[in-house]
Amino acid sequence: MTVPLAATASVSAAHLSAHEALRRARPIYWSVRRELWENRWVYIAPAGIAAFILSVFLASALRQPNRVAESLTVKPSSSIAVLADSGLSGPMVLMMATLLIGLFYSLEALQGERRDRSILFWKSLPVSDAATILAKALIPLAVLPVLTCALIVATQLAMLVLGSGVLLVTGSDPGAAWDAFPFLLWPVMVYFVVAMTLWHAPIYAALLLISSWARRAPFLWATLPLLVLTVVERHTLYTSYVTGFLAHRSLGFFNEAFAVSARAGENADRLPFLTPGNFLTSPGLLLGLLFAALCLIAAVRLRRKRDPV
Repeated sequence: MTVPLAATASVSAAHLSAHEALRRARPIYWSVRRELWENRWVYIAPAGIAAFILSVFLASALRQPNRVAESLTVKPSSSIAVLADSGLSGPMVLMMATLLIGLFYSLEALQGERRDRSILFWKSLPVSDAATILAKALIPLAVLPVLTCALIVATQLAMLVLGSGVLLVTGSDPGAAWDAFPFLLWPVMVYFVVAMTLWHAPIYAALLLISSWARRAPFLWATLPLLVLTVVERHTLYTSYVTGFLAHRSLGFFNEAFAVSARAGENADRLPFLTPGNFLTSPGLLLGLLFAALCLIAAVRLRRKRDPV
């Protein structure tokens, strides 16, 4: 049986295409590993915060076992309560911490290598400026979100194991904590982290651009113009458009990614409904991603021309 020549050529072309894709992705992969090696605090700090949350939970369990046992066996009134409850899981604490880590990393990523003159060594390697910028952008846009979700799940599981021990000591059913915890909210948590990351992508990209451009004090260049604009607008035009824009770019993803409504007869309980279609087609997200792409392109061009400071 003979194989048609066209089929053989098609398989060979597909194989070559896959090999070429792997070859192009390899520098980005090693560049990401290099970033994590040079900036160990990017993953050590969130892990330390998760350990601190776990230690606080353990201390509370040792001092007030009955109160902790009662909180573990009560089902949360809403999924937002689970996301915000630092006593049981603390996911919001980890999310906000990794958000700040991503902001500080983006602001320091490119200016730091020019300050310590390591840019001369890295430019001597066969890695393009585009691959370097993309690798640096992947830290806040991919590595930190994955790390955040993993730490939240690990912390919650550790708390549930400890909580089972507390329930056993207090004479309650150890499985009550596992029955009360809504595991189905983990997909909601992942969706929340992804939506927040995509919404904040233009902020990370803008900070990378400032880090590539500024010769000194990138933090001042990132914050001072916004502060001046806010003050000038407030005292000259008596408006607050800049403040409103900053608030929308910081927290506006929630209204786009979730539809929040109140249950009938429960004024305090609020249930979020996922609206990925509305979020992915929202002008704020699309324009933000376009702005992020332009900022990264500009950062690549600046890195080619910038010398050590």
